[in-house]
Order: sequence, then structure tokens, then C-alpha cells
Amino acid sequence: MIKAKSREGAIKNIKNARRAKQDEFYTQFIDIQKEIEKYLEYNSNTFRKKVVYCNCDDPFESNFFRYFVLNFKRLGLKQLITTSYKASHVANKQLELFSENKPLKKLKDNKKRTANKFIINKVYDMDGDGEFNLKDVALQLKKNKNNEWTPLKGDGDFRSEECLNLLKQSDIVVTNPPFSLFRDYMSQIFNYKKKFLVIGNINCLSYREIFPKIKNNEIWVGHGMGRWISGFIVPEYYELYGTEARIDEDGNRIVASNNCLWLTNLDHGRRHQPLSLMTMAQNLKYSKHQEIKGKKKYASYGNYKAIEVPFTDAIPSDYKGVMGVPISFLDKYNPEQFEIIDLNPHFFSITDKGLSKPPQLTIPGQDDPYARILIRFRK
Repeated sequence: MIKAKSREGAIKNIKNARRAKQDEFYTQFIDIQKEIEKYLEYNSNTFRKKVVYCNCDDPFESNFFRYFVLNFKRLGLKQLITTSYKASHVANKQLELFSENKPLKKLKDNKKRTANKFIINKVYDMDGDGEFNLKDVALQLKKNKNNEWTPLKGDGDFRSEECLNLLKQSDIVVTNPPFSLFRDYMSQIFNYKKKFLVIGNINCLSYREIFPKIKNNEIWVGHGMGRWISGFIVPEYYELYGTEARIDEDGNRIVASNNCLWLTNLDHGRRHQPLSLMTMAQNLKYSKHQEIKGKKKYASYGNYKAIEVPFTDAIPSDYKGVMGVPISFLDKYNPEQFEIIDLNPHFFSITDKGLSKPPQLTIPGQDDPYARILIRFRK
């Protein structure tokens, strides 16, 4: 375990990605696997006969490619497409495509590398050893047998014409897009009306491109957020911040952050599970939170008709009015149980240029709440 400065440093690394254009946060195989398996538990046909496109994923590096190609038959995929942007600082380290146990040697001159396009149509045991693995994928690609491995004409930017043409052919997009371009990326997904499963920073929930669609139940948080994602692989020049930063047994540098999530419009079972809650009286008497337990009543906002509920598990089951809850509520949000009314404007980092922010919710005699989603029970 690396001795780390603070967990806040790991979060700062990801927040700074937008400004510094440091977007190389590579997803671990285990995090992809455990997330996707939850969709399959709910609907085993989620990916069946679908074209999956990973449009920010060099096959030499990406665990998204690795997961989908190794599970191609089990998922019932029609086709898998992956494209990369350009050479990265962890090239050939994350995915051992042409070697079962040893990573490829890192190329000294990244300028010689090109953006790649891999199209997988079929997978099968090429070497006759009785099982399908990455070695079989490598043999298929080398022989160009039923599959395609070609360099892209451009740099592989997901906004380029050739990548857009591939996007048009796809059914579901699954990837970890650049944090600095997240709004552009999602706008493109929405414009082409694609199904998707992507990783983003929790702050994206407040974006004008995102929140209205969450409110309208068009998109939602995936199966987990925060610590559900165990960490990201980063290049050598990224500083290892955080108490959980480490170098794993394969030499990968990993930073952990509790401010990321999966965002999707693929259905999963957790979003249909109702929250089990106590009544207001029970919360005031038994809550584990000192902000609630022993109080005479819940605090109310001074400039909006709603009560303040600082913890999702403290939502009173018998309150019929509007409640302000933390943004993390969306991790437990059941659209059949709750109605989303609005987002506390104070949290909007995307107020249109030239317009002032709407009033911040206030609580008389207390500090203003940081960020609140306004909800109520469905009738």
C-alpha cells in the first residue's frame, strides 16, 4: 500500500481533469464486470443481438474490450467495435492482448502509434486448446479471420466523422469517456439516441445536459456510485493521492475516488427496489444520525416550502410534502416510489453565461445545505 497524502487528493485529480486535460483514468476489469453483471441479473438479454461500441478504448489497453470480447458468446453480442484516440501513457500495460501473462513492451516513440479500430464479429477457439481466451482473439485478429483490425484514418476522436459513422451502427455504447469532454460526449450520445453505460464524475448529475433527463426518468444512475468503483489505473506521471492509492501486483498505478458513478439508460433491478424507511416520529426517536435523533422536528427551509432531510435513510415515510435530500439520493432513487421536482440551484455549476444563479436554499439558524434534490413521494 502506498503511503498517501489524503483521499481528497484523489478526488482533486479527477476534478482537475477538466482543466488539465488529464483524462487517462483507466477502468479496472473487476469494476466493469461487477457492474454489467447486475444488468444481466435483471435481464439476461440486455446485450443479446446488440452491437456494442466502446469508442474511447484502445483494444491494447482497454478492459472494456477485454470484458466484452471474452464474454462475446455469453452475452450474445452481434458485434463489438472499439476505437482508440491516440497512444497513451499506459499503452500495452493494462490489457495483455498478445501475451497471456506478460504485457507488451511500451513503445519508445508514441508518435509511431496510430489510433486503432477493432471490429469483432465472431469469437472461437483458434488454437484448439479447448477454451476461448485472449490468445484466440490475437490469432483471429492477426489472421483477420471474421474480424477487422485496421488503423483509423484520423486520430480517433469520438467526434470525428469516421467514429460517428461507427456510432450510428451501434446499439449500446459502453466506456469511460474523457472527464474533460463529458458534456460533449453525452450530448452526442443523446443526439444519436443511443443506449449507453458510461462512467462520470458525480458532479455530472447537475449538468444541464443530464439532470433534466434524470428528472424525466430518461436516464439514471447505474448500479453503484462512489466506492462501488474501486479505483482507476493511471499513467506514471499521475501522483498517487489518497489512502487507497496503490500499485498492484501487475505494476498498475491505481487511484481510488468516491466521487464517480455509472450513468446509463439500461434498466437494472436496483432502481426498482423501494426504500425501506421509518416514519418521521421513528426517525426523530431512533435515527443513527445526531442531526435527526432527539430533535423536536425536521428543519424547514426559510425560502422554500420543504423540509431538510440531510440523509437518504432519514426520509420520513409518512411525510407527504416536498423534501430536500442529498445528491447521493439518486443512488437509491426508485422512480415508482419518488417524484423528482427540482435540483437545488446552488449546486448548478453550469449556469448559463451571463445569467445569475437562482437563490440558494436557506435554513434559518443553520448553514446553507450544500446540494439538495427536491423530491416527494408519488401518490
